[in-house]
Amino acid sequence: MPTVALIGRTNVGKSTLFNRLLERRAALVSDVAGTTRDRKEGICLWRGTVVKFIDTGGLDMDNTDEIETNIKKQALIAIKKADVILFVVDMKQGPLPQERQLAETLMKSGKPVIVAGNKAETPGARNAAQDPTWRLLSLPAPMPVSALRGTGTGDLLDAIYDAFASVDLKPAELSEVSAVRVTVVGKPNVGKSSLINAILGEERFIVSPIAHTTREPNDVMIEYGDREYLLIDTAGLLKTAKMKKQGQLVEQGAARTERVLPKSDVALFVVDITEPIGTQDKMIAGLIKEAGAGVIIVANKWDLVKDKTSTTMNRVREQIMASLPFVAWAPIIFVSAKTSQRIPDLFNLIDEVQKHRHTEIPEADLEKYWRSAIRAHLPSRGKGPKPPEIMGMTQVGIAPPVFNLNIKSKRLDVLHPSYLRFLENRLRGRFDLAGTPVVINVRGLTARAK
Repeated sequence: MPTVALIGRTNVGKSTLFNRLLERRAALVSDVAGTTRDRKEGICLWRGTVVKFIDTGGLDMDNTDEIETNIKKQALIAIKKADVILFVVDMKQGPLPQERQLAETLMKSGKPVIVAGNKAETPGARNAAQDPTWRLLSLPAPMPVSALRGTGTGDLLDAIYDAFASVDLKPAELSEVSAVRVTVVGKPNVGKSSLINAILGEERFIVSPIAHTTREPNDVMIEYGDREYLLIDTAGLLKTAKMKKQGQLVEQGAARTERVLPKSDVALFVVDITEPIGTQDKMIAGLIKEAGAGVIIVANKWDLVKDKTSTTMNRVREQIMASLPFVAWAPIIFVSAKTSQRIPDLFNLIDEVQKHRHTEIPEADLEKYWRSAIRAHLPSRGKGPKPPEIMGMTQVGIAPPVFNLNIKSKRLDVLHPSYLRFLENRLRGRFDLAGTPVVINVRGLTARAK
C-alpha cells in the first residue's frame, strides 16, 4: 500500500491534518505497536482506493535531548518507509530556519515532496503561499489548506495521488486491505444504523472513519483485540419504499446490494425479530449467498420480545431458519442494538466465520468424506438413462470453499440437483463450515460447466 509521511516542525498542525485527512478524532488515533506516541499510522480511502498516512512528532533538528532524539528517529524511519512526503508548514508564521534544514533533509531522500501550507484559514494566509520566501530550496510552493476547517484537503489528496503516478505507484484497491471486510445489510427499519451505532459506541473498539468514501460514506475501520475490521455501512439499502412497482424495488435494491457484497468477507444480515421474515429478507439472503460472503444472521430487537422463556430463542431460531433456507447454515445471534446486548460477541463470531471461509480440507479427509457419502446415498439420477458414477472430489478454492465433483459422464445434468444439496449438507456435518457458503461444481470427463 503506498505510504505518505507527514513531516514538519512542532506546532504546525501535522496531527490535526492527519486526523482531517483520515476524518477521525485525535482521541481515536492509536499508536503503532512497538513505538511510543511519536509515530501513528492510518489509512485513507480516496478515489475508491486506499493509501496509508504516517503522522510523526514535531521535529527540531538542533535539539539533542533524549525525547527529541527519539522523535527525530521515528520521523526518519517514517521518511524511509514513505513513498511520498507531505511537508507541513505553518502559513501564519512564515518559514523558520528549522524548515530550511528539514527541506534539505527531505530533498536528500530523493522522494516526491509536497508542501502543505496549513492554517490557511484567511485570504492573506492563502495568498502567502506564493511569497518567494516559501520557495524552500527547489521544493514546490505550499498548497494552502486548513486542517481545522478541511478546506483544500481534496486538492491536497489529488496532488498526493499525482505524486504516486509520477513514481509509477498505484494506490491499493479496497479489496487489498488486510482488515476483515464486514458489510451490514438488511431491509429498511430493521435496525442497521442502530447496530452500527452500538458497535461504534463500545469503548473496547477503536474506531476511525475511512475518509472520502463517496459511495459508502460511513465506512469505518475498527480495531478489536489484535485484528482490524472494515465495517461497510449499507444503511441506504432498499430504501425505495415509495416506489409502487415491486419489480423496480427489487431491481434497484439488488443493484445496490450487489455493488457492496463483493467487497465483503462477512455480511451481518440484520433482521427484525418482532416481524415475520418477508420477501425482501429472502431476496437479500439469496444475494449474500451468491456473492460468496460469509453470513451471520443478526436477530435484532431482542429487547422487544415479550414474555421470553428458556425456549423462546430456540423457537425463533427455528422460525428464521425455516424462512431463510438459502442461508440456513448461517449462525444466528440475538442482539439488542438499543441496549448493546451481545454486541461485543459479534466480532468473535465474525472471526469464526472468516476462519470457516478459509477452510482447507486435507485430500485424504475429503476422499473419506465423499466415499462415505456415496455409501450412505448413491447418486440420484437427473436427466439421462442412469445416474453417473462419481470419480472423485477435490477442493479448488477458499473464501468460500469451492469443490469440484468429478463424474463419469459427458453430460452434467445426469446428476440430480438434490444430490448436490445432500453432499453439501453432509459436508457441513463432517467439517465445521458454519457461516460460509459452499460451492460444489460438477465436472464431467470432457465437459466443463458449473
